[in-house]
Amino acid sequence: MEKYPPGTLALAGISIAIYLLMILGWQDTVVPPLLISEYIRPTLPEIYGGQLWRLFTPMFLHFSIFHIVFNMLWTLEFGRLIESRQGTASLILISLSISMASNLSQYFVSGPIFGGMSGVIYGYFGYVWIQSLTNPRFGIRLNPTIVKLLLGWFALCWSGLLEKLFDISIANTAHTAGLLSGMVLALGISAMARFSGKNQ
Repeated sequence: MEKYPPGTLALAGISIAIYLLMILGWQDTVVPPLLISEYIRPTLPEIYGGQLWRLFTPMFLHFSIFHIVFNMLWTLEFGRLIESRQGTASLILISLSISMASNLSQYFVSGPIFGGMSGVIYGYFGYVWIQSLTNPRFGIRLNPTIVKLLLGWFALCWSGLLEKLFDISIANTAHTAGLLSGMVLALGISAMARFSGKNQ
């Protein structure tokens, strides 16, 4: 566990703790206040009422053992990469930004009943991928196999095949918004790095 920095461990630990509470019978207590909202109409009344944590907390909700294991493996891997190079504060800010973008996008497309870290994971992937291509200071080159795997899984999820075969719902809009927001963040930070380098 020493190779995983504290922010990465905290994100995974909160997700695992909430999942354990859910399977121990506390689902009706734990889930409602962590959803982005409990309503389709009116729009986001809890957030407008001051419950701003709901913009982020759907990322901590997981609804099956496969769901949480898959997401935590990627959270640990990408979180470690980002945090070890840019610090805990940067990882948390990146996570919150991507989470808000992916959660709001998914809500406006499909309503409030969704959860999981996968939108944030795709944001991490987009962030690390673009940083590796545009920012030499980042110091990482993603394995092309990882890029193909995650883009292939992204396309498979959008195909609808997994939903038909396994009777599950996949938050494809959250994946897309997460990926795009991570890429945009990376481009912005890479541009700032190049600008600061020219002015040194």
